[in-house]
Amino acid sequence: MNTGITRFFLVRHALVEAGARQFLYGRMDVPVCAETLAADAGICAALARRLPAGAHYVVTPLSRTRATLAAIRGPDMTAPAVEDGLIEQDLGAWQGLAHAELPALLAQPAHAFWPLGATELPPGGESMNQVVARVGATLERIAAERPGQDVVAVSHGGAIRGAVAHALGVHAHAALHLAIGNLSLTQLERHPEGWRVVGVNETVGGA
Repeated sequence: MNTGITRFFLVRHALVEAGARQFLYGRMDVPVCAETLAADAGICAALARRLPAGAHYVVTPLSRTRATLAAIRGPDMTAPAVEDGLIEQDLGAWQGLAHAELPALLAQPAHAFWPLGATELPPGGESMNQVVARVGATLERIAAERPGQDVVAVSHGGAIRGAVAHALGVHAHAALHLAIGNLSLTQLERHPEGWRVVGVNETVGGA
């Protein structure tokens, strides 16, 4: 029976390759670390068992989300939908910089747990406040299109923090305090009455 409740299962992509971790990659299409992903096969299998059957699957335009979903569901999976609105924060001109280069460019203090503050606007990019608005609008649209359905989205740390901020109605600064680990699971529900946060940054262990 269709309850009108859309359930979102948000998975952060697998760890990216070591070279990419040395700089601010944001929306750059950096690959996952193949060795780490192979070592995490048990976690991927556990995620596959944890995710609901018959769900609508979504990835972002970046290959690391598609590679992660393929590791969870297998290479013969049905092609997932691509949602631009769930992509990572656009760091604009700062993408590709070494982490040590960023502090001198900031107009505001960096967040303790994110390279930049929630209202910092990178040249040619977007602030985390804008990420929250973008991701929130995308989730609302999907929920309206798929009432009563399950949606599995492989996305990014910043976008998932933005999703939780939208669901809770809190400022992006608060959401940046959330830990969102690679291959973690965050569950949100869109009820007719509003949003409910079921779980954040759940670690799904594998044998």
